[in-house]
Amino acid sequence: MQEVYQTQWKNSKNTAVALGYFDGVHIGHQFLIEQAKQYAADNNLSPAVFTFTKNVKLGHKGKDILSTAQKIEIMKDMGVELFYSPDFIEFAGFTPEEFVEDILIDSMGAKAVFCGENFFFGKNRAGNVTVLRELCAQRGVEVFIVPTVEFDGITVSSSEIRKALAEGNIPLANSMLGRPYTIDFKVVHGKKLGRKMGTPTINQIYPDSMCTPKEGVYITATVVDGKRYPSATGYGDRPTVNGTYQSCETTIADFEGDLYEKNVKVEFCSYLFPTQKFENISQLADMIEKALEQSRRYEQERTQP
Repeated sequence: MQEVYQTQWKNSKNTAVALGYFDGVHIGHQFLIEQAKQYAADNNLSPAVFTFTKNVKLGHKGKDILSTAQKIEIMKDMGVELFYSPDFIEFAGFTPEEFVEDILIDSMGAKAVFCGENFFFGKNRAGNVTVLRELCAQRGVEVFIVPTVEFDGITVSSSEIRKALAEGNIPLANSMLGRPYTIDFKVVHGKKLGRKMGTPTINQIYPDSMCTPKEGVYITATVVDGKRYPSATGYGDRPTVNGTYQSCETTIADFEGDLYEKNVKVEFCSYLFPTQKFENISQLADMIEKALEQSRRYEQERTQP
């Protein structure tokens, strides 16, 4: 997959382009991208995605569910051949006409575009699906509006996934994502209290741009060098040790090794209980061990035929 980050770049192939921010690349996004992929296969085109990165806060977008690196990895696995992701500032001033002409046609070589029913584009979100149809029709580009996807009567959206995460409803979030909610942040140095308790942990910090789950303790699975390990993760401000900031601390069962400064994937499986302040470190260590036992059972049940 080719990754492109500048609006001035010119593509040499004709494409079918899926349009959207695709935060989460949830099952609704996957359906849209698959439609573009199928059309590309049927019409001798390359499947492509137009999205963007944002280094400024956008009022109509919530905090991110995925990092850009995660988005790229997921779309690559889906078979997207061109991932076009300029920073929002690069094209924020484009009129709808300029967006279609300069980005979709000149830069991306679009012959067909796919988007959701609520797609907006252009300066001040001046363009909608009706405008997109009109502008593309004038230039011989087909437009396909892909309907929303529902799960258990809920319209799948990034907002609904953020809501589920904030409520600790991990099964619902994972169902709408079509895979486990996963973080892949760099492991940083903490107070190393876990080692003193005999339960060493990895410490990861959520960037300000990323949405966070409900505070509490979770059954998780940690992936190291392609291998899954049962783990237990606590997200919060660590009241037992008088923590002063929110962190994500994961204890990995049956693992030994140095993960500092590495990006480690932690998959969230189930919410266990809220953050608690224990009377001493020993009680905290007991809680962690009980959570790990539940995580081990979860992994055993997950892999049973």
